[in-house]
Amino acid sequence: MKFLVDNALSPIFCKELSKAGYNSVHVRDVDLHKAKDSVIFDYAAKEGRIVLSADTDFGTILASRGSSKPSVVLFRSLHPRKPTEQAKLLIRILPEIKEDLLKGSIVVIEDTRMRIRQLPIL
Repeated sequence: MKFLVDNALSPIFCKELSKAGYNSVHVRDVDLHKAKDSVIFDYAAKEGRIVLSADTDFGTILASRGSSKPSVVLFRSLHPRKPTEQAKLLIRILPEIKEDLLKGSIVVIEDTRMRIRQLPIL
């Protein structure tokens, strides 16, 4: 799995994923830190990357796109919000959500639950 980490998450989060052996780039690494969300989605789909973000607008964008790629993992209201802890959480649950992400899904990780919705969102 390859990841594209959005501006809403720290580059430290991205580095932690890379240290754990995941192919991860931050939008800053590929000069997309000022890009529109649609450009970020197009890049991720083209490169076969899963978007990691805390931007709650991404669910709406996915619905309007009507496509099954890219998958998105959305972090919402997590405590603690430390990038290293977020990375540990994602690494821990990836085996559970891997197949859904490879098929095309949005995974919303909240404080007390996780929701998975298949793409496209109609």
